[in-house]
Amino acid sequence: MEEEMVNIVDENNVTLYQTSKKEAHIRGCLHETIIAEIINPAGDWYLVRQSSDRQDAGKLVSPVGGHVRTGESYRQALKREVFEETGIKSFVAVYKGKTIYSRKVRDTLENHYFVIYELHTTKIPHLGPEAEEFVLFPLATLKKRIQYQPELFGQAFFPVIRTAYKDLFSLTS
Repeated sequence: MEEEMVNIVDENNVTLYQTSKKEAHIRGCLHETIIAEIINPAGDWYLVRQSSDRQDAGKLVSPVGGHVRTGESYRQALKREVFEETGIKSFVAVYKGKTIYSRKVRDTLENHYFVIYELHTTKIPHLGPEAEEFVLFPLATLKKRIQYQPELFGQAFFPVIRTAYKDLFSLTS
């Protein structure tokens, strides 16, 4: 199988060059990643509990997250990732913002330029291989869990909500 190629970008999201996803992680290069929250017509949020082999094993995270491939638009990457991770083909996407997120995971530096979307759909997502379960949260419950039980959530979820949902969630630091 051919190695997935990604664009290496600067902090202004200007493409500098292309390399493999593996090399980007080994070298800690900043590269684009699609992140999406799924919200049903009732306003409930779908989150996933990450599988044991993932970075945030057992933690709740955004249901869609994946790399933008070289030559792919954000919309193309969004459609591909949503289908790969949830089986959903029909949704309305709303761009919510972007942020840089970096952390050390095992022996690599994840250095991602998050491009964040909110998805509205009537479809029920199917569980992908990177997740153990979907957890559906009414917004009020999600707010309380984030406030009183932040340890339930993966690290990468917090910069997403701080960036795209600062009006909904009051977070310190």
